[in-house]
Parts: sequence; structure tokens; C-alpha cells
Amino acid sequence: MKKRVLVLGSTGSVGRQALEVIAERGFVLTGISADHNIKILEEQIRAFHPAFCAVRDENAAKLLKIAVGDTNTTVLAGESGILEMCANCPADIAENSILGSAGIMPTLYLIRRGVDIAMANKEPIVAAGEIILEEARKNNVHILPVDSEHSAVFQCLSGSFNDRRYVKELVLTASGGPFFGKDRSFLSGVTPEMAIAHPVWHMGKKISVDSATLMNKGLELIEAVRLFSVAPDNVKITVHRQSIVHSMVTFVDGSTMAQMGHPDMRHCVQFALTWPERTEGVCAPLDFTEALNLTFEPVDEETFSLIGVARDAVRRGGTYTTVLNAANEAAVSLFLDKKIGFLDIFDLVTDAVEKHNGEPAGSVEDILSIDFETKRHIFSRF
Repeated sequence: MKKRVLVLGSTGSVGRQALEVIAERGFVLTGISADHNIKILEEQIRAFHPAFCAVRDENAAKLLKIAVGDTNTTVLAGESGILEMCANCPADIAENSILGSAGIMPTLYLIRRGVDIAMANKEPIVAAGEIILEEARKNNVHILPVDSEHSAVFQCLSGSFNDRRYVKELVLTASGGPFFGKDRSFLSGVTPEMAIAHPVWHMGKKISVDSATLMNKGLELIEAVRLFSVAPDNVKITVHRQSIVHSMVTFVDGSTMAQMGHPDMRHCVQFALTWPERTEGVCAPLDFTEALNLTFEPVDEETFSLIGVARDAVRRGGTYTTVLNAANEAAVSLFLDKKIGFLDIFDLVTDAVEKHNGEPAGSVEDILSIDFETKRHIFSRF
């Protein structure tokens, strides 16, 4: 039987690339979701004929339902519609590309059904990782990372190397973002238009801003700690401008294993969707008979201080990472709306974490409440 795939966030960059892989590999797309982009959703419904489509924006859902009334796709509305789809849509694996902490509950619904997760959204693991990973263990579900860095680590730790006794440290690579080498004085004048112009990867606005502040590396550090059971101080970050080496693992004998490839997210998506097998790639391999320069440089954590804030948050554990993630989501939203400056993102996130009185990550309801209150407090100030 062909693998059945559900894609959450199918109109975003990674979601659209997932559909390319699904078409190329001959998988069956059983469900899709998006926030409001019904033009792309209609195109996807007519191309793939999924059984379900969920649209968070209820007015957009009404319009889509009319537009695709001649199809057999059931259109569901609102956040409750997304959860209804997650509870009922047949799937062997689901790719989660929903932006931000909104991906937490759909992930849990799918895990509790025994559906494997291709995790393209890092925020659920950052905000509620202890709960999500415990649920995955209880339900014998695989969490397969789609982020290029974590996919690389996962591949390096495959097979006999998946024994943490052999692992000394993980090395996550960073492109450096659009402001590599810049100081705080320069960053004070950064606009949203400048921040979303990433030099290598083509991504959504939120993750592009995270790349510009290097908060994406902080979030990835937390995700790596949780996915691979390593100590925060054993996750290193290096600037690799070519984005060819996607991450590395150094073992106790001093050897280092790297995963390499062109900067193309379709490789990571395909690896997660076809795992535990490898199939013919949708991406061309590197040609090592041609000249290839690879450089690695230290990260300026004094200027890009959110990496250190993230490391400290995961070291403290509990709800500190929930607050970190929520504060960052709120601050980035305010920045994109031009209500705060670029450096205000650093200050708001740092302040929220420093003032938080941490507690163990209890229930998912507690996590969502803290997420909501953190965002509400920040938004109320502007």
C-alpha cells in the first residue's frame, strides 16, 4: 500500500515542497491544512484530491467550500477543524509545517493516534517538547526531524552510531543570516524588509526574522537537546556560509561525521517521509570533482545574544523554553508590523525569560496557558 501522508501547513514553503516530494514519490496525500490561502489550497485539492482540507480562518473556509464543491474533499473550518482532521484523517505519517506554537495540539492529536510525525515546525518541541516526546514514547511514534540541521544529526546518528555513549557533541551549522559580521549599531537600523531577505534559504517571514536574529539557532539548540538527549553545553554552533554541511556529530574517539548536500529542503522532507528507507533523490547530489570551498567561523554570541538566552532556558528546563518561544513569536510579530525595532526583539525575549518563575512542564493546558499569557503581556505593551 502506498504511504498515506497528511500535510499541516501545506501552503507554506516547506509544505509546498512536501507536496512536490509526495507527487514525485507517488505517495497518497490524504489531508492538508492552511491558515487562509484558499487560492493555493484549491490548486492543491484539484491536483491531489485529499479526503480532508482544514482552514483555520473560518471565513476563508466558507469560500473554499464553495470553490471546491464539485470535489470529494471535506472542508473543515477553524482550529477545531484542524484538530478534527488530525483525529480522523487516515495517515501513516504527518508533516507538521504549522507556524509557531499553534502546531502543538495537532501534533499531540496525531501522536495519540499512532501517526509518525515529520516535524518541520521546531516550536512545538521548544515550547512543549517534554510532553510531546513522552507522548511519542508512550504511543511508539517516531518524531522525524525535517529541519536541515536536525535531519543531518539524525542521519549521522543512524544505525550503530545511535548510542549516546559514543557521542561527544553535536555541531549545528548556521548560514549566519543576512547580517553576519554586523554589530549592534548596524542592527539598530534593520527593517523588516532587510530581515526577511535571507541570502541562502527561501523561507516564510517569521523564520526569516529568526534567522536574522539567530534565534533560529537558539530554537534549534533546544530542539537538538530534546530530540537527541544531549546536554545543552554539548551542542555547539558554527557559522558555515556555504550551507553545504548541514550539521555534524563529533564522537568520543575524536572523529566527526557530517551530512552534506545542496541547500534544498526537499532532501530533508524526502528523508523524513521515506524513512527508514532511502530512495532516488529529488535533489541533485554534490559534485566533488568540482572546486568546493567550505569554511567554518565562530558565532558572535555577544551581538546575537539570543543563542545564549536559549541555551540558558533549556538548561533551566520546564516552562522557561515555553516563555522564550512565546516571547519570540510575539516580538517577531510586532517587528514585522513595524511596531518595534529589530533590537527590541532581543530585549523583549531576554526580559521575558529573566522575569519568569519557572515550573516543571505539567500538562499541555498549562503550557498553552503560559504561551498565551506571555504573548498577551507583550502585545499589551504596544
